[in-house]
Amino acid sequence: MNIQRSSGILLHPTSLPGKHGIGSFGKEAFQFIDFLVEAGQKLWQILPLGPTGYGDSPYQCFSSVAGNPLLINLERLVEQGFLSNKDLKSSPNLLDAEVDYEYVIPYKFGKLKRAYSNFQGSVNGDLKKDFATFCSENAHWIEDYALFMALKGTHHQVAWQEWESDFVNREPEALAEFSKTHTDEIDFRRFIQWLFFRQWNTIKEYANSKSIKIIGDIPIYISGDSVETWTRPEIFLFDEKNNPEKVAGVPPDYFSKTGQLWGNPIYDWEYHKSTNFAWWKDRIKANLELFDIVRIDHFRGFSEFWAVPYGEETAMNGEWLPCPGDELFTSLKDEFGELPIIAEDLGVITDEVTALREKFDFPGMKILQFAFDSDEDNDYLPHTYNKNFVVYTGTHDNDTVSSWYKLASIENKKSVREYLGHKPEQGAWDFIRLAHSSTANMSVIPLQDLLNLGNDARMNLPGTTQGNWKWRFQKGDLTKGLAKRMAKMTKVYGRLTI
Repeated sequence: MNIQRSSGILLHPTSLPGKHGIGSFGKEAFQFIDFLVEAGQKLWQILPLGPTGYGDSPYQCFSSVAGNPLLINLERLVEQGFLSNKDLKSSPNLLDAEVDYEYVIPYKFGKLKRAYSNFQGSVNGDLKKDFATFCSENAHWIEDYALFMALKGTHHQVAWQEWESDFVNREPEALAEFSKTHTDEIDFRRFIQWLFFRQWNTIKEYANSKSIKIIGDIPIYISGDSVETWTRPEIFLFDEKNNPEKVAGVPPDYFSKTGQLWGNPIYDWEYHKSTNFAWWKDRIKANLELFDIVRIDHFRGFSEFWAVPYGEETAMNGEWLPCPGDELFTSLKDEFGELPIIAEDLGVITDEVTALREKFDFPGMKILQFAFDSDEDNDYLPHTYNKNFVVYTGTHDNDTVSSWYKLASIENKKSVREYLGHKPEQGAWDFIRLAHSSTANMSVIPLQDLLNLGNDARMNLPGTTQGNWKWRFQKGDLTKGLAKRMAKMTKVYGRLTI
């Protein structure tokens, strides 16, 4: 991917400040884009935008195409006539410092259902026409998705494998009868997707108008409880009982001594090859419409992937199996031309993975925290990079730099001091300077490190399912002084253009 020297900030929209308990596509998103401009940044990296399921993880979604309704901004719905100010008066005691999903989810869905009710009673023909057009243009995915989510609602959100056999097996008569008796709920699911994409597209257009590029994120795997596994079981390795034969994860590594057992079903790559990767082409096309650049999570899985027998309690007893990644990306390149893809190539990476990434000219990733860990190879040190990388102080899976250094071993702290030539005096900013001064074409800094925050601001702890994805920054954190400081450093190291 041909991209000029530049820099940006990693911030998921749920971490934006604002009312109603969770960051969203409201004025705060536009203000954040304005801050990026003022700070001399050209990139905004986010996490996956899909509808989250168990554990609230954006990497475990009910759909690979649909958007997360929790990100819909309610004030914009008032401006657009879907809600009134009166509709927003009553609200529970929602937190500003972090997302409390237990309260946020029912609260926001209640407001979205009110918006749907108001829309049904509306006489605005243009809105009705726009909604109908959206449903028609997206019928290839939204019909199955709306039906799937309506069924989940009537089954108290349990996984689809636990539904009645007629629904599990998608018996036409049963689905037709359900659709007939639940028309309103299904249409509501279409409606909130329409709202999501209307709001997101406005944000992306605004960012692009300010010369800000959006870096999106694609999880390599699909959640076991998703519309894809329900409607397209043939693309996965499932047995006759709709259970996966093997599930995804990674072996023991930096993050976990027993590995990470993700539990996602494994793809049937022979099937994908037989269709010339049609499903993947649809998935990539959808993401290239949403984002300017796409980061693909767990790139190693496209060379070989860690497959764990279904039912194992850890990821230790798996095996590496081959993946036709070369054929996949060749097919995608033939379809789309140059692929604006960043390869998440972290962990133990083989020569084959590196060769695959380099063949298609995908930038890899470098994490500065790994550079000073005695258990990691030293190719994360800035002086070892070539240009075709994105350097991060840390990612959503890392602790903040400030907390990491505080908890680091004596040996690792010594490595940091020797490399810097002095003891870190400015917390995360010493690492930000290292990232910006490196030869890597792109430098992306988590906002938590820009704000020099501690462990309380960590976004995710790999291997855990509770207490993650909650952090939000506060109104007033993005000061003019902070923007000026970042802009100055960005200019010093030649990252002001893209």
